[in-house]
Amino acid sequence: MTPAPRLRVLAAMSGGVDSAVAAARAAEAGHDVTGVHLALSANPQSFRTGARGCCTIEDSRDARRAADVIGIPFYIWDMAERFRAEVVDDFVAEYRAGRTPNPCLRCNEKIKFAALLDKALALGFDAVCTGHYATIVTGPDGRRELHRASDQAKDQSYVLGVLDERQLGHALFPLGDTLTTKDEIRAEAERRGLAVAAKPDSHDICFIADGDTRGFLANRLGTAEGDILDEDGNRVGSHDGATGFTIGQRKGLRIGRPAPDGRPRYVLDISPVNNTVTVGPAEALEIAELTAIRPRWCGTPPTGPGAYTAQLRAHGEEVPVTAEAEGDELRVRFERPVRGVAPGQAVVLYDGTRVVGSGTIAATTRARAGATG
Repeated sequence: MTPAPRLRVLAAMSGGVDSAVAAARAAEAGHDVTGVHLALSANPQSFRTGARGCCTIEDSRDARRAADVIGIPFYIWDMAERFRAEVVDDFVAEYRAGRTPNPCLRCNEKIKFAALLDKALALGFDAVCTGHYATIVTGPDGRRELHRASDQAKDQSYVLGVLDERQLGHALFPLGDTLTTKDEIRAEAERRGLAVAAKPDSHDICFIADGDTRGFLANRLGTAEGDILDEDGNRVGSHDGATGFTIGQRKGLRIGRPAPDGRPRYVLDISPVNNTVTVGPAEALEIAELTAIRPRWCGTPPTGPGAYTAQLRAHGEEVPVTAEAEGDELRVRFERPVRGVAPGQAVVLYDGTRVVGSGTIAATTRARAGATG
């Protein structure tokens, strides 16, 4: 068997255990590895708050210490302005428009595999290495394909579904093809002498360290009292800003009186123009079809309608669909209705374990006749 070529690899090191072990494995495989920590906050905090947040001074120091143990060069690159413009400002703008964005996908598309990759290639690197759990497979035609991780419980291919063929050609995911639990990854980090072995994983949105998304949006978009309506347009409550809600939300609605049938009510629609939120029963959340925009393909775009599975959340289940690309749109029909689909979310298509591509949900058609979102 021909040995794998030795590559110049830029390892993105967040300061967490996954990216540290990924960098160590890349170096152990014989690649010429350089570590880099992305400074994404213009005013980083000194320390993280438990498992929340990232990009603190503590994180950069943890990344540097890990690089020292691995024995690789290490740098810190300031991408705070690019991150603010491409990820944070986009996140706020999407909520202002009544949509529910996924900033992790946006960061992978615009920062880690665009700004970072472009700079890496300009400096002569061959690939960018991250600690994502996903697999790169070379197909029969020699093209590189993105597949789910070997351990599907940790699979992160959903948030990588925005990568195109060029980006995949320069991506390295050393953690994706091994069946190891997170405890085993931590044990490996400890064996390698990496101090981040016991460091908590980051959760929620990295730039909202306290986890209060509604408060974060209120600080940037302001608050304005508006009506909560039922499906017939009757006022059933009030809110202090429609941008603080998302489709499918049940808690925190502050509805003054129960529904006539006594059942819980969920957010069905958000109208920033009218500053109204419409609520209704769970079955009204059921979606039969959706239209996505800005499709991105992890390889050659498919032609004609095809049978796939679709994933609608980072850790959501796969559902069978029929999908077809029509110009700059992607139309997806579900074999059975699904709930809680919000404009702004990503739909990622799979053919078995292979990631076909993704799109941003722009509109939905409810399973109940005549209802659209």
